[in-house]
Amino acid sequence: MPSFDLRHLLGPAPRFRTQAETVPLIREACAAHPDLATCHDLGTSEEGRPLLGVTLGTGSRTVSLIAGAHADEPVGPETLRTFVLTGLQRREQLATLFTTFRFVLVPHINPDGEARNQPWIAQWPRYEAFLQHVVREQPGRDLEFGFPAMRPENRHVAAFLRAYAPYSLHMSLHGMAHSDGGMLLIERHWAGHTQALRDAFVARLRAEALTPHDHNRKGEKGFFYIEPGFTTTPEGAAMQAHFRALGDEATAGLFHQSSMEYVRSLGGDPLCLVTEMPLFHLPPDPDAPPGVPTAYLRFREKKPALLHALHHGASLAPERAALGLRPLALDTAMRLQLDALALGLADVE
Repeated sequence: MPSFDLRHLLGPAPRFRTQAETVPLIREACAAHPDLATCHDLGTSEEGRPLLGVTLGTGSRTVSLIAGAHADEPVGPETLRTFVLTGLQRREQLATLFTTFRFVLVPHINPDGEARNQPWIAQWPRYEAFLQHVVREQPGRDLEFGFPAMRPENRHVAAFLRAYAPYSLHMSLHGMAHSDGGMLLIERHWAGHTQALRDAFVARLRAEALTPHDHNRKGEKGFFYIEPGFTTTPEGAAMQAHFRALGDEATAGLFHQSSMEYVRSLGGDPLCLVTEMPLFHLPPDPDAPPGVPTAYLRFREKKPALLHALHHGASLAPERAALGLRPLALDTAMRLQLDALALGLADVE
């Protein structure tokens, strides 16, 4: 179990909030605790929305946390917003945490993407709304692979992170649209030194009635298999090599450093983790061979038919029932992200 229990930060019914709703709350919370937290105006997004950074804690070990790089993954930003707002409300309970670590975090690095996805986020967990309205950036617009300077958001966040480097731990909170389980990606330099962390994370998945997503991609795009539920974090250079091998030099040129690569370039030897929890969960196939998520792969084959049916006004309920597809509760996904953070902190304490 992790040294720091962060699960108590969750209220009874978390919900997705927006950048516009939470920016004033974060500013007010930091102003109310000036000895512990500072709110930083980093600049604005391409469309003029504010980007906020927060420094929280007084410890000697520095931790960077970002979320929202992919526009269709709203759980991470809600987790970091909760970490800041509820963490400050309960600072006495987290006194050891805040004297051990200094957190440098950006709760949402992609507020424009959040705004584009509001038509389905506002209707969560309605699956038809998700399929109809989901928006995801393509290479060349993907903020995770845009460090340090591809877009204004990358430049602002990179400068903020650079000011407080080096780091002991970096986490980028991500998610999956559909999966038969949860994953945690671990930067390759640490892959062989995290067995206790991996065992504890699998135990947390199973406590939530989930299994590890077991997908051996055999190094494709830099995803090297560690064990069920764990691969290495992808890297910009690996993405470039993948598309060059396909003869697609134009797409290869669209990839820059990931946030993990960028933070490691700032010095030290930080543990880098990426959370991957599904928005919609599929029952795993108990007969799947090792490393082959057959339930997930079957779903990918059927997804075009779902989109076609939705386009023609047909109900998706029978197909959803046949697949066993269900939304993963927001509080479950947030608990698992907080667990991953707690485990990462315990590993670098």
